[in-house]
Amino acid sequence: MPAACDSVLEDIEDIVSAQDLKPHERQSVRKNVFPKVRKRSSHKNIQTDDDPPSDSIIPGAQKIWIRTWGCSHNNSDGEYMAGQLAAYGYKITENSAEADLWLLNSCTVKNPAEDHFRNSIKKAQEGNKKVVLAGCVPQAQPRQDYLKGLSIIGVQQIDRVVEVVEETIKGHSVRLLGQKKDNGKRLGGARLDLPKIRKNPLIEIISINTGCLNACTYCKTKHARGDLASYPIEELVDRAKQSFQEGVCEIWLTSEDTGAYGRDIGTDLPTLLWKLVEAIPEGAMLRLGMTNPPYILEHLEEMAKILNHPRVYAFLHIPVQSASDSVLMDMKREYCVADFKRVVDFLKEKVPGITIATDIICGFPGEMDEDFQETMKLVEQYRFPSLFINQFYPRPGTPAAKMHQVPAAVKKQRTKDLSQLFHSYNPYDHKIGERQRVLVTEESFDSNYYVAHNRFYEQVLVPKDPLLMGKMVEVNIYEAGKHFMKGQPVSDARVYTASITRPLAKGEVSGLTEEFRHAPQNGSNWKAHPSAEIPVKTLFSSRMALQLLWPQEGLKILSISLALLAVLVTFYYGGM
Repeated sequence: MPAACDSVLEDIEDIVSAQDLKPHERQSVRKNVFPKVRKRSSHKNIQTDDDPPSDSIIPGAQKIWIRTWGCSHNNSDGEYMAGQLAAYGYKITENSAEADLWLLNSCTVKNPAEDHFRNSIKKAQEGNKKVVLAGCVPQAQPRQDYLKGLSIIGVQQIDRVVEVVEETIKGHSVRLLGQKKDNGKRLGGARLDLPKIRKNPLIEIISINTGCLNACTYCKTKHARGDLASYPIEELVDRAKQSFQEGVCEIWLTSEDTGAYGRDIGTDLPTLLWKLVEAIPEGAMLRLGMTNPPYILEHLEEMAKILNHPRVYAFLHIPVQSASDSVLMDMKREYCVADFKRVVDFLKEKVPGITIATDIICGFPGEMDEDFQETMKLVEQYRFPSLFINQFYPRPGTPAAKMHQVPAAVKKQRTKDLSQLFHSYNPYDHKIGERQRVLVTEESFDSNYYVAHNRFYEQVLVPKDPLLMGKMVEVNIYEAGKHFMKGQPVSDARVYTASITRPLAKGEVSGLTEEFRHAPQNGSNWKAHPSAEIPVKTLFSSRMALQLLWPQEGLKILSISLALLAVLVTFYYGGM
C-alpha cells in the first residue's frame, strides 16, 4: 500500500475518490438521514461562564496594576505604558489585589532592585494574576529561568504594550524585544507623542536619548538600553510645548547620559537646551538629568550660560563613582579625577550656588584602602549636598562580576564610613533667614507639607495650602535639615503661574491624539478613524479585529462569512 505522501494532491478535490457518492446521489438519500440528538455532557471540562475561552475575553475591560523601579527614564516608560493602556479602555488601578494583570517595570542597576522584581513576579503568580514584564531586567537577560513562559515588552517596544497585555490576558505568552530602526539606523525609542499618565500631573519627564557611548565594566543597563540613540530636537521641543499646554510646570530631561545627547545625529546638548529654553513659559522650570564628565567637558562655557538661565535649575548630576584613577580605569569610566574636578570647579565659579550631585560606588573590585581614602577626601573637599552612596553589587554578565571581589564586610564598612562623613555636615544651615523663590510641585512623603524647589533645586517644605500647588512663590527660610529647608510664604509677594491651562487630574491621560481618541473604552462600540490603514498581515489579528470592528461590525462580517461558507458547502454536496 503506497504511503500517504507518495502521491501529490493537485487540488482539494483530489481528496474525493471514485468510490464516493456523487452530489446528486447524496441528495437522493437525504430522506433516510435522521438527526441524532446529542446529550448535553456534564463533564467538568466544559467551560463555564465564569471561565470563558480565551478568544471570548473582551480586552479593555480589565484592571491593571503597574509597578516601576529605577530611574526617571524608567518612570517615563511606565507613564507611557499606563497612558496607552488607559486610552484603550483598561483601568489603571493603584490596588494590586483587585488588578487582573500586573505590569512590572524593572531596573537592573543593582541586585536589590532585581530581587524586588523577582519577588513581585512570584507574588503575582501565587495570586493567579496575569503578568507582563518590562524594563531593563528582561531586556538584558530574557532567558533567565524565572522569566520563562512570561510575556515581555522590550524597552524600545513600549508603544506595543496594548498588544502584549491583550494577548497575555487571553492566556498567551508574548515577547517583543526588538530595536526601533529607520532605514537601518537605531532610533531613540517609541514615539514621544504617545498617551501617558503622569505620576505627577505637574511634572513631565522627557527622555532625550536612550543608551550611551560608554562601556563601564559594572553596568548592566548598557545590555538593555544599548548604544546611544537620540531623539530629534524638534520632537523634543514639541513634546515640551504639549506638556506646558496641559498644565505642566516642571520638565525633567532624562537619559542614561544626557551629556552625550546628539552625537549620533549631528547635534549636541547645548543646542537642544537653547531650543527648549525658548519654549519654557514664565513660572515653569527645566531640570537637567545625569551627565558623565567626558561629554560635559566639551561644552562647559555653554552649559554655564544655560544653567544661569532663570528658567533652568542651577543643578547638575555628575557621577564620579570613585576618586581613584586606578579604580576609574578598572571601571572604564573614560575620565580621571582631575576631569571631574575641572567640571565642578568651573561650574561653581561660573554658576554661583549651583548644586552638584554625584554618585559613589563603595567596594568596587580591586579598590584598596588608599583608593577609598581618596574618595573620602573628595567628599570632604566638596561637601556635596546630594550624594548617592552605593555598595558595589556584581551584576551577572558584566566584566566586573569576574574581577577579584572586595570582601563583603569591607564593602559594608566603607559604605558606612562614607555615609557617616556625608551626614556629618549640614549644607543648608547658612540659608536660614534667606528669601527664596520656589516652585511647588508635590506633597511630602509624610503628607504634612507641600514640596517645592528653589533656584538650585534644593528642597523646601511649605505649608499645605492648595492655592500654592503648581505655583512659583516667595518664601522666608526659617529652618534647615540635612536634606531640606522649611519656608513660610511671603504674604505680599507675587505668585507666578506657569500656565493658564488647568493641570490634568491625577490619573488623567495626557497627549490623546486623534488615533487614540477613537480607541475602545471598556468594550464600547466604536469605529476606526477613516484614514486608518490596516496592514494585511495584521488584518485578522485579535487586536485589529477588536480595535476596528468590535462588536457589531465584527458580528456582521462573521455572519456573512458563515453564510458564504454554507452556500459553498450546499453547492458542492447538494449538486446546486
